[in-house]
Amino acid sequence: MLEAGNNKDLPAIPAKRYFTIGEVSDLCGVKPHVLRYWEQEFPQLKPVKRRGNRRYYQRQDVITIRQIRGLLYDEGFTIGGARNRLDGDEAREDSSQSRQVARQLRIELEDLLRLLRH
Repeated sequence: MLEAGNNKDLPAIPAKRYFTIGEVSDLCGVKPHVLRYWEQEFPQLKPVKRRGNRRYYQRQDVITIRQIRGLLYDEGFTIGGARNRLDGDEAREDSSQSRQVARQLRIELEDLLRLLRH
């Protein structure tokens, strides 16, 4: 989903645990008030809030914001369309992981069955 072409003009994300809203604004090319608005529109964005209601974003939040930015600014999605797209991507990931776990469990059960038959 996050292709290099969508965010080629943005700086690399530093190896930090938390980012302030100003840092995220610079990293994602989006003004702070837009980030605050997106928090209301996208349930995936949940920065940690500390003293004085200060927001601290984690690396995954920055990646999600870049995805949202790409969908809205580069691909022309509406807020609702971008929200649905992100929800769909998460659902596909969950589904893929579930299938992988089920396959692995089936293999292990078949191996166990072969052992019990011998």
